[in-house]
Amino acid sequence: MENWKWYVYIIKCEDNSYYTGLTWQIDNRWTQHLSSFGSKYTARHRPKELVYIEEYENLEEARLREKQIKGWTRQKKEKLIAGEWVKL
Repeated sequence: MENWKWYVYIIKCEDNSYYTGLTWQIDNRWTQHLSSFGSKYTARHRPKELVYIEEYENLEEARLREKQIKGWTRQKKEKLIAGEWVKL
């Protein structure tokens, strides 16, 4: 995948839950989530706001980061979103 940028992102849903995902086309992916085609989770919980994005040059690094964030507590995700948690 030639020089694509990869993005790990967090969406805040209408029920105040968080969804973490990975894409190479952030604008298109956000549109998919808004139209209920992004994921089963956001189709049920309705996306409210794209609250966090990290950019990566390497797909594998992005996948590892997505997995890491998905394993975090809500409190830790909120610190990351607020800029109070440094990238590990």
